[in-house]
Amino acid sequence: MNYPLTGYHHITACAGGAQEDVDFFTQVMGLRMAKQTVLMDGSIPIYHLYYSNANLEPGSVMTTFPYGRKQGRPGSGQVSATAFTVAKGSLPFWKEHLKRHKVDHEPVAERFGQSFLRFKHPSGLGVEVIEDEADKREGWSTPEIGKSESPRGFHGAVLSVREVAETERFFVDALGFRKTGVEGRYHRFETGTGGANKTITLLQESERPAGSWTFGAGTFHHIALWGADQNALAEQKAIYEELGYTDASEIKDRFYFYSMYCRCPGGILVESCCNAPGSFEKDESKEELGSKLHLPPWMADRHAEILASLEPIQVPETAMAGSKNPVRI
Repeated sequence: MNYPLTGYHHITACAGGAQEDVDFFTQVMGLRMAKQTVLMDGSIPIYHLYYSNANLEPGSVMTTFPYGRKQGRPGSGQVSATAFTVAKGSLPFWKEHLKRHKVDHEPVAERFGQSFLRFKHPSGLGVEVIEDEADKREGWSTPEIGKSESPRGFHGAVLSVREVAETERFFVDALGFRKTGVEGRYHRFETGTGGANKTITLLQESERPAGSWTFGAGTFHHIALWGADQNALAEQKAIYEELGYTDASEIKDRFYFYSMYCRCPGGILVESCCNAPGSFEKDESKEELGSKLHLPPWMADRHAEILASLEPIQVPETAMAGSKNPVRI
């Protein structure tokens, strides 16, 4: 069977405060601000913030819904951590960098032969930087983090499941991943050429209670895998239905991309995604990306109302390609 999805597009999480989220991803993680918009479902205005590597490549895009109204419950059936690749030998730099920002971290550990460092976003989201000398994508640079140390993009997500078999069947049979290793409670799966941006790791936590599925700060919402176009999404939906995963959604217009969703047996929501024509540059130039709030056309007449209801944020000049000054939104 030919599988139409080739790796990650983005990973989405629910954060707490919008400004602390901006500060973490632009200053602690050293990502660029790629887009400021809002959640396109529902009637309550909620930020949807996008961060990425230098070239805004699929597989480097971290997105968040700052949702301080309610705290989520981390648990099984959720993403446990998002892992970003960094250069071989850069973990000592990251330990010192995190120390400067007063971010606690776990000791350097190794998983499937790769060294990594785990720490947390202010809202409690698990984040890892993992050494991968083969990943040649271009990271963003800041005054604190040079290109040689900056995150290149995703290595992959660590997913917490109580039982492995059914989730394994989903990723192997429905999405074309292959199992490439087991280390204790960790089960690794890769697609295509494998490695960075093509890896999913299941963490078996048999006794861990299920996490919440509603929006809530400190929990991940979904992972998104990338396809070339809407035909790829339709092909993926047909595969789901052929295998009996009949709760796959219709293809949804997200203005910057198209999406289709299916929840895997372990509970994690998996999106299939392709870029829309123009993608993130359809409503602002490459130099302006991330500098101010943009709304899809069907929300444009509510711009003043929505803007007034959102937490004001200040984006560092160094997180925007063409900005000369920090922007107060």
